[in-house]
Amino acid sequence: MTSVLLIEDDIRLAQMIAPYLAQHEFDVMHSASATDAQARMKLHRFDVVLLDLMLGDADGLALCRQIRAESHDDPAIIMVTGRGDPADRIIGLEVGADDYLPKPFEPRELLARMRAVLRRMRPGTRAIDTGLIRSGELEIDIAARTVTLHQQPCALTSLQFDLLVSLARQAGRVLNREQIWQTVRGESYESFDRAIDVHIGRIRQVIEDDPRSPKRIITVRGVGYVFSAQTDR
Repeated sequence: MTSVLLIEDDIRLAQMIAPYLAQHEFDVMHSASATDAQARMKLHRFDVVLLDLMLGDADGLALCRQIRAESHDDPAIIMVTGRGDPADRIIGLEVGADDYLPKPFEPRELLARMRAVLRRMRPGTRAIDTGLIRSGELEIDIAARTVTLHQQPCALTSLQFDLLVSLARQAGRVLNREQIWQTVRGESYESFDRAIDVHIGRIRQVIEDDPRSPKRIITVRGVGYVFSAQTDR
């Protein structure tokens, strides 16, 4: 059963979400504070973390960053918050969230987003590609869902890994944001949404020798991105 940690200080909302997810075969634990959540994560493994951005005892963004830095299980993180400003969403993605759902929302939408994130994290739900993609000292192991640079592991979220693979599989081909998003998420991309740009920036920080002068993921102004055609499969 998929384990979920719901970090939400709105008790009424938590009492609505937890039973709904339980009906759909999720094992849900609820923490009303960052302190309690941190204690639970030391004792339990979670597949998904639903994180409120505005907690009474901590900043949700800081907690997200901490989870990404310290968790060995690399859970999917979905931010659930009343702060729906696009800038907040961008910051949330930058610090490691896989998705961002503004309040108010329908429980069915939350469920759909959770399932989408889990599909990306579990390649066994799709045909498995056992290939390796190499670009110089960068190696992408699609089956193992790992990335190494100079033989050192690279820390990417599940979504960032899928974005990288979607570009690397079509090395040398310029892809616009709509094409990339359709490949990874299976849904249309809003032209004003900077989510892809934010994630590409994070990926570059990890896989480029000099992120300020990227050689692997190149920006094509007015169009989108292209993975270096020198990729060796």
